Amino acid sequence: MDKHESECEILKKTSTVSPKTSTISPVKRVLRIDEWFHPDGFPISIERREPQEAFEAHAHEFAELVIVTGGTGLHVTGQDSWELTAGDVFVIAGPHEHEYRDLKELRLVNLLYQPNQLKMRLLDLPSVAGYHALFTLEPARRLRQPTRGRLRLKGKELTQIIEMVDRLEAELNIREPGFGFMATAGFMQIIGHLARCYGRSPSPDNRALLQIGEALSHLEQNIHNEVDLEKLASIAHMSRRSFLRVFQRATGTSPLAWLINQRVHRACGMLRHGDKRITEIAFDVGFNDSNYFTRQFRKVTGFSPREYRQRQGVE
Repeated sequence: MDKHESECEILKKTSTVSPKTSTISPVKRVLRIDEWFHPDGFPISIERREPQEAFEAHAHEFAELVIVTGGTGLHVTGQDSWELTAGDVFVIAGPHEHEYRDLKELRLVNLLYQPNQLKMRLLDLPSVAGYHALFTLEPARRLRQPTRGRLRLKGKELTQIIEMVDRLEAELNIREPGFGFMATAGFMQIIGHLARCYGRSPSPDNRALLQIGEALSHLEQNIHNEVDLEKLASIAHMSRRSFLRVFQRATGTSPLAWLINQRVHRACGMLRHGDKRITEIAFDVGFNDSNYFTRQFRKVTGFSPREYRQRQGVE
């Protein structure tokens, strides 16, 4: 993660890799931040459902990491559904509608979080292919192929994650001085551990998604360089043609468009938290032409870099 970028980017990328089409019906209910988070505004909350009761179709103003600890049930997104069992882990991005049906003592731990408000760098986490698979690729892919590419923790892995969740919940409940740092660090530990677990998954479908995750990790680590399709295809163990097809299907975009999007997000962080000239920022994030940078920035954010900075109150 760029040293100038101070906000956590978890799931911020998910919104840029949504599928081209969706069968999601009009949202019946939206769960709002002020209803599900502490009044002090801290952007992490835990909701245990033991058991989960029938819950109508809904979306969120926040993101949700779901860990299934027992029982069974159906998770429904639009016209698709799949069975949940103990050890299943998945991410729901805010705008995507979902619900639970046919519940048989289904028990869940829901980690609710506001990605744009988390103040901790990812450092080298994007170098872990499992991070991209779980938080970038799998949520978007699930809307098209709901039974494929899911993370299922084994017994020991699930026990370890539950212990981490218990420590996080204790911090959130007691809220003694320093809890914000400790809770954020605990949440990030859970994210990192799950990313590693995904990387160890033996599932062929998970392995295929991890291959694209490896390519995304390479793009992250070489964000200033031009896209080398031959290199990316080699990393993913595919032909160039197959790689482009699978990448498009998994992310909803091309490698170049994905890279530009990440450059723009890094530029956003530098515009929010620094006073560098816009031309300098353009070169720092990998653009060789400030005019091209401005066009791409407006395409992604809807604003010019100067307008964006002014809206953030930097100038």
